[in-house]
Amino acid sequence: MKLYWSIVRPIVTYGCETWVLKGTIKTKLMVLERKVLRKIFGPTKARDGTGRIKTNDELDKLIRQKNITKYTKAQRLSWFGHLHRTSTDRMVKKVYKWKPMLTRQLGRPKNR
Repeated sequence: MKLYWSIVRPIVTYGCETWVLKGTIKTKLMVLERKVLRKIFGPTKARDGTGRIKTNDELDKLIRQKNITKYTKAQRLSWFGHLHRTSTDRMVKKVYKWKPMLTRQLGRPKNR
């Protein structure tokens, strides 16, 4: 688990502060995390000697409800706080506060 927390998760979530978390991205992240956790923990042994894969609830208990989507949301909130505290002359803050002057034309664009 130390390898997962220190290597795998940071690589997967690199730059997650700027992601738009849509449903498809959330499901892909959860699937990836569950695959990795199932590889780490392996099958559950029954009393009769057979093995089965762990359920999603069992995996959530093992990682103590700290799944990857909650982590990305926390990182985004942390980045927003950092952005909010920066000075107004920084480029990132200027882009965040920027409002466009013009609006786009209505309708379909002309063929050029």
